[in-house]
Amino acid sequence: MYNSKIKSEQADGLFDAVLSLETREECYRFFEDICTVKEIQAIAQRLHVVKLLIKNKTYHEIEKETGASTATISRINRSLHYGSDGYKLVLDRLNFLDDADKED
Repeated sequence: MYNSKIKSEQADGLFDAVLSLETREECYRFFEDICTVKEIQAIAQRLHVVKLLIKNKTYHEIEKETGASTATISRINRSLHYGSDGYKLVLDRLNFLDDADKED
């Protein structure tokens, strides 16, 4: 079993709530209540950045397309290669990794 650095009862409660959501509309409703618009935009931007990293885009191309700073891009890249494999897990489930391989 994975041993998380952020494991807590409160985090369990948050993730249980997220796992209870069934539709994109439910996600919008929940996240608009629990997060600020900027927080949602930042998380969405990170997912977009990781997709571009997997497509082997340069930091400059990613910065231009997403508006993310090179420091943010670097942190995401580090997580992608040395993190908990959460990005890879999600992108695999979204079939993004297969689609990215086909583009090469």
